[in-house]
Amino acid sequence: MMRFSIQTIPFALVFLASGLTSVHAGEHVYSANNAKWKTECGACHLAYPPQLLPAASWRVMMTQLDKHFGADASLDAKTAAEISAFLEANAGRNKREATGKPSQRITGTRWFKQEHDEVPTRIWSSPAVKQPGNCAACHTQAERGDYSERSLRVPR
Repeated sequence: MMRFSIQTIPFALVFLASGLTSVHAGEHVYSANNAKWKTECGACHLAYPPQLLPAASWRVMMTQLDKHFGADASLDAKTAAEISAFLEANAGRNKREATGKPSQRITGTRWFKQEHDEVPTRIWSSPAVKQPGNCAACHTQAERGDYSERSLRVPR
């Protein structure tokens, strides 16, 4: 059983407010949610947790939806504003930022590269994975925001 002291309560409150919902080493479980983000972004690909990029990256991405990775993902102004506000309010902080201009690719961040440095090239190009951005190929609970190691299943 986990015991809390008066000193750990402030840490726990800050931790829970950050969007991470697991305290175990190697765990990455994100709880931020927005219905329009889930519907609009999730219509074409996994609705990536906003914590995986810094606010500057989300800001750039949301202003260039007409050229979203080779597709036109334009939204009406009201929906775009709501999703932008959600992404920026729940964005990652510094540790996920790439150097230089804001990266729109989660796979281009230092954080992603460090987390996945042990993944062999053959896995990325396997028919089950195809590319590093296909998180759900290995993270079986990615749709629920759970990128923890306990739900990780790397295809062979």
